[in-house]
Amino acid sequence: MHGQVEFDTVPDMRLAAIDCGTNTAMLLVVDVDPSDGKLVPVADHLEMPRLGQDLDRTHRLHPDAIRRTLEAIDRQIARAASLSVDELVLVGTESLRAAQNSDELLSALAERGVTMRIVSGDDEARLAFLSVARSLPLPPGVVRSVLDIGGGSTELIVGQEHPEVWASVKIGSVRLHERFLSHDPPTEKERHRLVEAIDAALAHLPKPEGELVALAGTATTIGAIHLGLTQYDGKLVDGLRMPTSRVREIVSALGVRSVAERTHMAGLDARRADVIYAGAMILLRVAERAGVTDVVLSDRGVRFGMLEELSARKNGPSAHGQR
Repeated sequence: MHGQVEFDTVPDMRLAAIDCGTNTAMLLVVDVDPSDGKLVPVADHLEMPRLGQDLDRTHRLHPDAIRRTLEAIDRQIARAASLSVDELVLVGTESLRAAQNSDELLSALAERGVTMRIVSGDDEARLAFLSVARSLPLPPGVVRSVLDIGGGSTELIVGQEHPEVWASVKIGSVRLHERFLSHDPPTEKERHRLVEAIDAALAHLPKPEGELVALAGTATTIGAIHLGLTQYDGKLVDGLRMPTSRVREIVSALGVRSVAERTHMAGLDARRADVIYAGAMILLRVAERAGVTDVVLSDRGVRFGMLEELSARKNGPSAHGQR
């Protein structure tokens, strides 16, 4: 959680977004800096209800997963209310796009007076790119690729100041773990099949160009392991440039350890211990496909992109230097 931020003048707005993914339900609360319209994080809370439990096999949201997710969203809404936000938005991603019974969760939220927007894979990609472009700006005309590894889908976006080409594929840390890794630790055959599945999916993504920026929980966890963090600190991870060779080392170590053994690795949240290997392998295979010597990590993501757009709509295009 980020601490309170002091301004010379009173912030124009306090905004919040909840990003409900396949594995996580993340709340971001920001103040909008009145001097330049930048988002200044006030709080960033993570819950892991794993909405995508068994979704790849059944194509339906599991009743227990729905219950856990509703409870997590209730807690996140209460946190936002305690911080006196002016507006709160909720978005859902791949699990809610894919599930045959997404309406069960949406109806339960509606009974609470809460509306959730399910974003398309294209929107998810665009919002992820926007969050990186704002926080880690590059000189004009420089191309970068942004990789967003989720629990159920992965997006790759290539562009300069704005996204130019992108695609979303149905691979993610939870989905691949459930589909291919039934032994603990994974067998050599399972590891081989995992790589084959990832490479087949990556063939449908754009070819990475320029620097590679990876965001979302898989990427930030690999960064936290690299740094040996005993307590996660997004400020240390955001913008971190990590050698691809080091990513390879960590992925190799994860692949031969049991879930219980992984929980003892500094920087690894125990709630991700089972699915982190599959997600990390996506990161490694994309980096190798891109031929980059290092990967830049971002602590941002869809929740930041949502609030960038919301703030821009409220303040007008000039506030954020929009086209």
